[in-house]
Amino acid sequence: MAVLMTAEGSGQILAGYSDLFDVVSSELRSAQGFLMHASHPVDGGWRVLEIWDSRQDAAAVFATTIAPHLPERVRPKLNFTRLHDVVQP
Repeated sequence: MAVLMTAEGSGQILAGYSDLFDVVSSELRSAQGFLMHASHPVDGGWRVLEIWDSRQDAAAVFATTIAPHLPERVRPKLNFTRLHDVVQP
């Protein structure tokens, strides 16, 4: 069942997010189970929302592809919500 992963990076700024996304975006797009990515600023940081086929797929890619590139001060907490429906074009 598909899941929504949310990660909020306290202390992250647009420039830091953009630099990270430039490094990982191609791997993310081709990752097993990846369906969608979106992000936006929040008070004091940056929020990422992604839809994945499974929690396991999302957690594995975060651990191997995203986390190694994060600055020490940015350690987002991942939250997962099972989705009832995902509609794609």
